Amino acid sequence: MSNNFQSYECSSDAIDVIESRINSSCQDNNETRAEMLKKIKCYNFAVIELGLYLDTHPDDERAICLHNSYSKTLKELKDKYQKVYGPLSIFYPCNKWRWLEEPWPWEGGIF
Repeated sequence: MSNNFQSYECSSDAIDVIESRINSSCQDNNETRAEMLKKIKCYNFAVIELGLYLDTHPDDERAICLHNSYSKTLKELKDKYQKVYGPLSIFYPCNKWRWLEEPWPWEGGIF
């Protein structure tokens, strides 16, 4: 079994990998529901990984900048998605309880 994650000696190598993966796989301009969810998942992953990286490299200004930028983009993507398709989680305020309108995952829903 191969592991897709590698160890990097130099901190900038790890940041380069995160940045290149976001730029290559999350910048699709297709605004279908599935593509919006893919973007949200990509940015969510990057924000979490950069947060973990910053736990051990708290002075890396490039990582801080990317974390802030990706966090802002993630919030904007989530807001845009939730205004169109409804809440992603129980924490998003809405005027209508929409959880039961879509099929559940085992019924072929998108999640």
